Amino acid sequence: MGDIIVLAISCIFVNNILLAQFLGNCPFLGTSKKMETAVGMAMAVVFVMVMAGLITWLVDNYILTRLGLEYLQTIAFILVIASLVQFVEMFLKKSIPALYAGLGIFLPLITTNCAVMGTCLINIKEEYSFVQTLVSSFSYAVGFGFALILFAGVRERIVLGRVPKPLQDTSIGLVTAGLIALAFMGFKGMV
Repeated sequence: MGDIIVLAISCIFVNNILLAQFLGNCPFLGTSKKMETAVGMAMAVVFVMVMAGLITWLVDNYILTRLGLEYLQTIAFILVIASLVQFVEMFLKKSIPALYAGLGIFLPLITTNCAVMGTCLINIKEEYSFVQTLVSSFSYAVGFGFALILFAGVRERIVLGRVPKPLQDTSIGLVTAGLIALAFMGFKGMV
């Protein structure tokens, strides 16, 4: 049980997929201007990342490895992730059209979000068990959501401040993301 807790803390804070491993920065910067959009993206990524982690673990362990087809890993993982994102997109379009419109192009881009693919590949590379894969995938997704929501809160406050013209919008976003990433480096000694 202690190993599972350490794994969860490590994935959320110490090895945060966004702020320590720098994967998934496109939706991080693109959907963090409004808190509502950031929360919606975080929830979508949690669902896709957990389901993709579990399904790709099953596909790798029970199909690809047993048939000696490990070289098809990337293609198989992309197909799984794309299917899950398509499901999320259809669900949001039907049930929450405002969030669907707010996420815009960034929702289908979850398919190519390197944080999702990176989590799936890390789970396989580290040879996690099914339970460890579940905890890792969920924790990386929570870390992604935590960083995204934290960053959205900071960006909403920045809009209220006086930012010099050359640093407005994306530039100040990148500077702020760097400072938040530096703050997360303080967690490195925890695990």
